[in-house]
Amino acid sequence: MADMVTVGLLVRLEAKPGKEADVEEFLNAGLSLVQDEPDTTAWFALRMGPSTFGIFDVFPDESGREAHLSGRVAAALSDQADELFAQPPAIEKIDVLASKLA
Repeated sequence: MADMVTVGLLVRLEAKPGKEADVEEFLNAGLSLVQDEPDTTAWFALRMGPSTFGIFDVFPDESGREAHLSGRVAAALSDQADELFAQPPAIEKIDVLASKLA
């Protein structure tokens, strides 16, 4: 099935005090970076609380996930980590058990 996803990433980000708007702006800008990733099936930037943010994305297979992890968003996240985040981003590799895609 062409739109099947099997793996994903769940990234939890905690903004430094006073950097919440900068993190939100950073995440909004990330959307344009993943547009060029054919194996990033779905990508979401999230706000889970006043200073807690996240990224959730899914891929058809491990090679798609690895391509994303070595892509432009991951590089930008690494470059901005010390400035924006209270702690290193917590990146969890997840398996997708079931999904509904448009």
